[in-house]
Amino acid sequence: MDVTIGESTVDGTAQAPPSKSYTHRAILAAGYADGAVVTDPLVSADTRATMRAVTAYGGSTDLAADEGALTVEGFDGRPETPDDVIDCANSGTTTRLVTATAALGDDLTVLTGDDSLRSRPQGALLDAIEQLGGRAESTRRNEQAPLVVGDGIDGGHVAIPGDVSSQYITALLMAGAVTDEGIDVELTTGLKSSPYVDITLEVLDAYGVDAEKTAEGYSVAGGQRYAPEGGEYHVPGDFSSISYLLAMGALAADEEVVVTSAVPSAQGDTAIVDILERMGADLDWNEDAGEITVRRSDLSGIEVGVEDTPDLLPTIATLGAAADGVTRITDAEHVRYKETDRVSAMAEALTKMGAEVEEREDELLVYGEDTDLQGATVDGRADHRIIMSLAVAGLVADGETTVTGAEHVDVSFPNFFEVLEKLGATLVRSE
Repeated sequence: MDVTIGESTVDGTAQAPPSKSYTHRAILAAGYADGAVVTDPLVSADTRATMRAVTAYGGSTDLAADEGALTVEGFDGRPETPDDVIDCANSGTTTRLVTATAALGDDLTVLTGDDSLRSRPQGALLDAIEQLGGRAESTRRNEQAPLVVGDGIDGGHVAIPGDVSSQYITALLMAGAVTDEGIDVELTTGLKSSPYVDITLEVLDAYGVDAEKTAEGYSVAGGQRYAPEGGEYHVPGDFSSISYLLAMGALAADEEVVVTSAVPSAQGDTAIVDILERMGADLDWNEDAGEITVRRSDLSGIEVGVEDTPDLLPTIATLGAAADGVTRITDAEHVRYKETDRVSAMAEALTKMGAEVEEREDELLVYGEDTDLQGATVDGRADHRIIMSLAVAGLVADGETTVTGAEHVDVSFPNFFEVLEKLGATLVRSE
């Protein structure tokens, strides 16, 4: 599906979707348990992949008709051997988290996904599992899926780099809680995207599992049981998705955009509020009510490091293209290893829309003072975050902007374009 967005103003109230990061962890944690009810989950292509994995390992998932609650019957710690290959589709989070689950099994599990997922690095996690005595191989011997994993790890000490993906650490901590010995994770480099591990610790705590940050890295004791209080876990709103709603308000609000379900949490992407304020946005965050109100503002370029907030790079790049001055996004090399190379994708698309952009190995510079955005046909790269950011850019570009492959918003914000229409944007869908 392609979506064409005309230059538009927006106004009104929009509810943020539930957090994808929390939903993944909550579903798998319920799988490790006897079971649990996950309330207000994000139901998307990615989180359905995690549901399928839990089912493959011997659990089950039952989604309420209104999608407001997901009842999970767990596999109680140790997974069964799947009857078939686990298809993680396009979900890198699913792949990494349930690869560590596979390492708990006595037999072998095969994990794969789509073309994009099979190009993403998994080597450090495979090496970590082998350090723990498990089997973990890439069928193509290139450290990428398809993966073959198993042989029943019992825990131990593992050394792993922290500058490729924090999901490796999350995977090991979640699996380590049900091993006999627990897992001590030693980081051999600095940790990027560390707030995502904070999310993991928060979810583990809610499920009654103790894990902690240590001088060397992280540690989780073995022999623990997953059991959330009252048998339920509630998923908070997603700040990665909130970033697009706030950006469209700051750039294109006629009066104001109010974003609900914006409750403070461990999410690193809450940084979007501070970033917008630094750029000069007129916004107010009522943290108790979980509401952020934003008005159209004259923005100025700033320097932003995305070491801990890689998912914000596309949003920040769009804001920079509509701001005065230069927006410099630094510490961005790891953002090249997402669903697509997001640094290159945003540089290419914004350039096509008339922006002056400079791409470096670990930086993206957007020269807003030299930019007059024009409508164009741009490639969404089958990446939900690229698609939504370019749709926001289309609101303030002269003429019409067509974003290709727009159906991929289903990964994290399935009703994004419905919300955009409700706020008053002019858009047309075409197959």
